Amino acid sequence: MKTHDDNAEITRGRRPWRLPVLQGILPLDKTRIAPDIVAGVTLAALGIPEVMGYTKIIGTPVITGLYTMLLPLVVFAVFGSSRHLVVGADSATAAIVAAALVSLAIPSGQNYLAMTGLIALLSGGMLLLARVFRLAFLADFLSRTVLVGFLSGVGVQVACHQLPGLLGLEAGGHGFFGQLLFTFRHVPQTHAMSLYISLGVLAVIAGFERLAPRFPGALVAVVGAIVASAVLHWGEQGVSVVGEVPQGLPALRLPEVSWSQVMPMLSVSFSCAIVILAQSAATSSAYALRYRDPFSENVDLVGLALANAAAGCSGTFVVNGSPTKTAMVDSAGGRSQISHLTAAAVALIVSLFLTKPLSYLPHAVLAAIVFLIGVRLVDYRGLREILRKKPREFALAMTTGVAVLVVGVERGIILAMVLSLLQHVRRGYRPHSAIIVHDPVEHWQMNPITPVRMIEPGMVLYWFGAELYYANIGHFVEEAQRLVNESPAQARWLVVDAGAITAIDFSAGRALVDLQADLARKGVALAFARVNDQLQADLDSQGVTRGIGPDRIFKSRKHCLAAYRATISAGQNHSPEDADAVMSAAEEKVV
Repeated sequence: MKTHDDNAEITRGRRPWRLPVLQGILPLDKTRIAPDIVAGVTLAALGIPEVMGYTKIIGTPVITGLYTMLLPLVVFAVFGSSRHLVVGADSATAAIVAAALVSLAIPSGQNYLAMTGLIALLSGGMLLLARVFRLAFLADFLSRTVLVGFLSGVGVQVACHQLPGLLGLEAGGHGFFGQLLFTFRHVPQTHAMSLYISLGVLAVIAGFERLAPRFPGALVAVVGAIVASAVLHWGEQGVSVVGEVPQGLPALRLPEVSWSQVMPMLSVSFSCAIVILAQSAATSSAYALRYRDPFSENVDLVGLALANAAAGCSGTFVVNGSPTKTAMVDSAGGRSQISHLTAAAVALIVSLFLTKPLSYLPHAVLAAIVFLIGVRLVDYRGLREILRKKPREFALAMTTGVAVLVVGVERGIILAMVLSLLQHVRRGYRPHSAIIVHDPVEHWQMNPITPVRMIEPGMVLYWFGAELYYANIGHFVEEAQRLVNESPAQARWLVVDAGAITAIDFSAGRALVDLQADLARKGVALAFARVNDQLQADLDSQGVTRGIGPDRIFKSRKHCLAAYRATISAGQNHSPEDADAVMSAAEEKVV
């Protein structure tokens, strides 16, 4: 269950201005400590090879992947509100950073590492601003359709970028298609041993996923490759290996960058912040709903902001709420942030004592792991479901995915937001509309606008499926005029069923006044039925009520029909009080 941050803090006995901590751990369930610890060890076993693979995407040393599971994980466990969300390296944000920095700095160089840390700091700052101004709702502006397309495009890009590593080739070419073409041209130069290693890793991981899905197949592949590389001296046989990995904890310091480097990083940091906000909120919400745990998007924003600040100051790159790692912990039985603290402890042990074996790890192993990560990002089931249920939205998802490949991940997320907003605007700009007629079973039936049908002789009941504002009022007026002009008989009343119209803006108010005047010249009265209090206030303040007449605005369809019948039977205008006299006679027919 999601709670608003202030309400959540008050119900937990805290004042709203105090920073909430340990919401993902407290209240502590002692019976869950052991399962949570086991789930944390599982997360470390599955996640460490994965985060090391993400360094292949972003172009940083392997040890920086381990650093994402240290301070960022601990900081979110302390300051976040979700009991389930795992914060760590993520392929989408890694791809955004890599795409932005590829032309600005040399990968693995000091300046490159400083730039990745700067992006993490800026992303954290933007998330903190989003918390201050309560902008968590921005996550809702990435529709599920567009997000599926975006992540699928990122998956294709990530997987294809690992092809040179799988084949033991040097990467080359500019842009997605340029790099792909470069790789295909150099396929004859494939290093056979590297290819065999890649295929072996893929086979091991796929085999464990099929036969023992809860067992860390990737960890088995990594450990096996390290042992084989050390014993068989693969590094001396032309196989590219990781090489020396620094041992110990990351140095805590701000990235050494100049002010001139900050401005170019704002756009990529904004893109990362949007992805973090959208993915993290969706993941937290899904698991909170599943287990009926409270959480606050705004409190999580603080946790995510501080986690990224910790990443930027500890020599690693931007972190995100990870759906894959969250699923790992959940499937292993973890139900609180104790699991994540345990995983951080295991990562700490590895970074302090086990970095020497990592120097023997072939790059082909990491390329294979990341290749599978990219393949899994392509949401085949989601795309197929969208195609089956909403073919037009499938075209939107595919457009977003292709845009990621053509214009890049950073611009792709901006395009995804724009397309989501346009999708929303289009629904309000051209909403569903209908004519309501009598139905002997359900009482009311919605029919298409064409052909025009009357609910009563001389009366057209018109339903419009959105609030009226400057963009759609022209369409509304055009349809209203057409309903009057194309009626099978002379229309006396055009009644707008306002059940879906919650408000009107100034432009719509002026247009309704003009519409009423135009209809009056044709001998047609404009009326409204099912008017709520908010819409009534808008109609009053805009002068629409005065133009139409208060006796033409009704709370229900029944009162509207009764008033119309009373008017027709008397041959003159009647007020709603007069209509009540014939209400009992009309109600039996209407309801």
